[in-house]
Amino acid sequence: MMIEKHISALLYRYQCVTVPGFGAFLTDIRPAYLDAAAHTFYPPKKLVSFNANVKNNDGLLANHISLQEKISYDAAVNAIALAVDSWKQALNNFDVISLKNLGDFGLNAEGSLVFTPDTPVNYLSSAFGLSNVVSSAVRREELKAEVEALEEKAPIIFTPERKRNYSYLKYAAVFVVMAAVGTTGFKTYHDQQVAQQTLVVQHAVQEKVQQQIQQATFFIDNPLPAVTLPLKEEVINTPYHVIAGAYSTEANALKAVAQLKAKGYNAQTVGQNKFKLYMVSYGGYTTYAEAQDSMRNIHKTHNTEAWLMVKK
Repeated sequence: MMIEKHISALLYRYQCVTVPGFGAFLTDIRPAYLDAAAHTFYPPKKLVSFNANVKNNDGLLANHISLQEKISYDAAVNAIALAVDSWKQALNNFDVISLKNLGDFGLNAEGSLVFTPDTPVNYLSSAFGLSNVVSSAVRREELKAEVEALEEKAPIIFTPERKRNYSYLKYAAVFVVMAAVGTTGFKTYHDQQVAQQTLVVQHAVQEKVQQQIQQATFFIDNPLPAVTLPLKEEVINTPYHVIAGAYSTEANALKAVAQLKAKGYNAQTVGQNKFKLYMVSYGGYTTYAEAQDSMRNIHKTHNTEAWLMVKK
């Protein structure tokens, strides 16, 4: 039985494989290195050595042979002993024993056992598939001398630089600026037209809403005595108003304005509607969004019946 193949298989996984009665094969990891003189890069590798002083049977090799050859453990131990006896007999005859993928054994002049490793395979599993990389030397000095020689021989010809005309870029820049100004002006004009048309549409919708209001009179429970008070016409510059109510008399309208101002509102009267009722506003707003926000707050905090009026 060739037990060296089982020794090789174990060296992939273990650092020490003992052959009972003969010695132990040891491994040591050598890191990757570069041989600058040979221009060769060597990957990491397991180096194999041999120690003839370790001969005790640890069971590793015999158990592996038993499993691989499907024989009993005792039969594996006997197979190892037969192989060792044949090796020792060959060594006594001063023959050289060659174990595949491990190395050579022989006796020197003093009769000592000498092991010469010969491992074409790499037992380091993490470096599996990596091989030596040989690169050709870079001849920097020779190439530099050749370039210098060529520079001395080659004439140097100066070619006058042609000045390019970039005047077209100036006209392109002017065109871009004019296009940007025109676009901005058109956008401003368009936004003004949209705002004006929106105001007209909202006013038309408001007219339809007022036509649906029943012709009724809103009274306060204890009205003020009828007095003649001049109702000052207020100048209304804001198109949007949140209406608090409509009153049949000027006195009641003014009283409602005073009550709303006391609560912090910028209240005012905004004239009469088609039904001759005096309308009182919580305040005027320049934009539809502001008026909508104010009306929502008033619905939550004061008056759920408040409504929005658009005035030309």
